[in-house]
Amino acid sequence: MSNINFSELQSIIEINSWTGNKEGVDKNGEIFAYWMEEMGFSLTRYPRENIGDHLHLISPKKEGRQLLLLGHLDTVFPQGTFENFTEDEEWIYGPGVCDMKGGNYVALQALRNVHKKYGAIHNIDFLLVSDEETGSDDSKHLSAKLAQESGYDYCMVFEAAGVHDEVVIGRKGVGTFFIDIEGIAAHAGNHYSKGADANLEAALKLQALVELTDLEKETTVNVGKLSGGIGANTISPKAHLTFELRYTNTEERDRVLKAIDEIVKNEYVRGTTSTLSGGIQRDVMQPSSEQAAFVKRINELCNITLPTEKRGGVSDANIISSQGIATLDGWGPYGDGDHTIHERASKKSFEERIDLVTEIFEHFLAGKI
Repeated sequence: MSNINFSELQSIIEINSWTGNKEGVDKNGEIFAYWMEEMGFSLTRYPRENIGDHLHLISPKKEGRQLLLLGHLDTVFPQGTFENFTEDEEWIYGPGVCDMKGGNYVALQALRNVHKKYGAIHNIDFLLVSDEETGSDDSKHLSAKLAQESGYDYCMVFEAAGVHDEVVIGRKGVGTFFIDIEGIAAHAGNHYSKGADANLEAALKLQALVELTDLEKETTVNVGKLSGGIGANTISPKAHLTFELRYTNTEERDRVLKAIDEIVKNEYVRGTTSTLSGGIQRDVMQPSSEQAAFVKRINELCNITLPTEKRGGVSDANIISSQGIATLDGWGPYGDGDHTIHERASKKSFEERIDLVTEIFEHFLAGKI
């Protein structure tokens, strides 16, 4: 088993890395970059004013396949809410122990193992972004660009493993949208017919949107927020809808996006006008033949049967996968309670994940993957 220095991991767990705390996110990144630079990685920094800097750590290049490792530096806990690290015989506890400072640390330790054995690492890069927990609104453009331009053949993402150490082969795509509706205000008693009810328009649009859900295809449209109007005696002049789309394949994405446009254009209540904003945040991570071949090769070389699963939640794996790169997520340790003050990660899972990822890196560096 790997000899894990949890006190070293503790040093970054106790740095508050809430997405809104640029200073803390950057400090976490600086420490991680230092550890990587000790193994010969060079750093390309993408400075940001209001969020943490994104870091692309690059190894020397040789002829052969290219592997991208992907993680994020931010966590969800504002300063003063959950900042302590504790441990017992089986678990470590703290912000980011599984989501995903712990996952980043699995990748680091595996890289250290192969660097110690071979003295050098090539064709493996590590991208660490700073805004994953708030939707990757900034970093998704950088991640997609690097995926397109850097020639990566594979990507391993270090979000938490499944309960049975599954890696993730599929994640739903997600989009968040907003419809702003303009009606015509009028006195509900004296001039009812002169008004154009934005609230009624919103209600009819809500029904049409929800009808786009197809549970058999795992496509859901959820109108999570509806607001509008002034008071009981006034025909509503304004209304607002906030809704989310989740889908498992690009065909469903395209069907629903087309239908959303038609619903927005359709004037259910005469005299109202509607404006759509928002869009796809992270496209779907679909299983592919290239991904299946990646799993098969790992199984053959490591003499295992790697458990796999699909997840409804999204991660930055969606972004890289949508660029056509064979992507596997869930290489971090198993844990639970993420996004709560009960977040924890399994010590045993850390050991097992580091050992397996080390073996995969060894085969990759040998040109077998």
